[in-house]
Amino acid sequence: MQIEIGKNIRQPQGFEAFTPHPFPPEGIFDLPQSLLLKIAEADRLIGKLDGITDLLPDVDFFISMFVAKDAEASSQIEGTKASMIDAMEKNVGVATKETDADDILYYIKALNYGLKRINKLPLSLRFIRELHGKLMTGARATHFSDPGEFRKSQNWIGGTTPQNASFVPPAVPDMHRVLGDFEKFLHDEKVTLPLVHLALSHAQFETIHPFLDGNGRTGRLLITMLLYQKGLLEKPVLFLSSYFKKHQKIYYQKLYDYHFGEVGAWIDFFLDGVIETADQAIVISRKITNLRDSDMTKIQALAKRESESGILVLQNLYRQPIVSTKTIMKWTDFSRAGAQKVTDRFVKLGILEQKDEKESYDRRYIYKKYIDVFLK
Repeated sequence: MQIEIGKNIRQPQGFEAFTPHPFPPEGIFDLPQSLLLKIAEADRLIGKLDGITDLLPDVDFFISMFVAKDAEASSQIEGTKASMIDAMEKNVGVATKETDADDILYYIKALNYGLKRINKLPLSLRFIRELHGKLMTGARATHFSDPGEFRKSQNWIGGTTPQNASFVPPAVPDMHRVLGDFEKFLHDEKVTLPLVHLALSHAQFETIHPFLDGNGRTGRLLITMLLYQKGLLEKPVLFLSSYFKKHQKIYYQKLYDYHFGEVGAWIDFFLDGVIETADQAIVISRKITNLRDSDMTKIQALAKRESESGILVLQNLYRQPIVSTKTIMKWTDFSRAGAQKVTDRFVKLGILEQKDEKESYDRRYIYKKYIDVFLK
């Protein structure tokens, strides 16, 4: 499925910039049977995932972990070394080492902002600028990112200058024209099947590359926003960044090939990601339910007062699985001694593990079995 999206045009400065044609081009929705069948399989798994997560106990507690996992993968694609565990520790003030975890925390902040904001402001260029602003304000950048503002100068991918770059996005005047086409496409949800619309939206955004920095992360955030807006899932529990990170070289190559006509190959790769990720999320949801039931049974077997405080702590652990004694004190309003007893009880029950190798005044504990479900 070869469709010409645009072509390189020589600029007055001497370099060539990729200039997209009016979007969407004719013929882009003429999908082969193989892709239609794959779309049907992806839709089936998304529906299955939606049904399973709807049955999850306290589903909102689990969403934060899916968000953290996506934030980790999306940030690591851009060179971040920190893990989701590093980000969790920094977020709750129990970190013991310096990392670039802020990259992940800014991504989480932007994603949560977008999921709330989209209920009031439809997906638009304004929405995308706001999302970029939340993502990049104060965040580490490879160069000046101008948070929340479309670029006013030429950018490029690879190389040291536009002349030797591997890809040069559209020049600024052309960028504004194609952004207008892109916004119209975002609003025209009936133009094609939802998952095709989503795949093309991500690829076209990355082609335009409208920001000085943070385009990759913003584009991956856009996938989640579109999934949520289209109502494909009641809860945002399908995130593709881990799939893109796992196949990072292929991800970049498919996007590059998309620029020069390989539209079908990009859609095929994207659909494989939806299928693989949805299938994994279904397995995760089942494992979480089983773990929650198992640990809840252990706690309910305790004496009434111990059981009541234990249930409270367990519910909070789904949102914040790395804690200290101070954390338990905050959740329960217990004294330090009382909170330590609760913590020791959880360790004895095999729910929490002490994270610090050495004894310390405010030791850290981890709900490792829960985190491991998301990491495997």
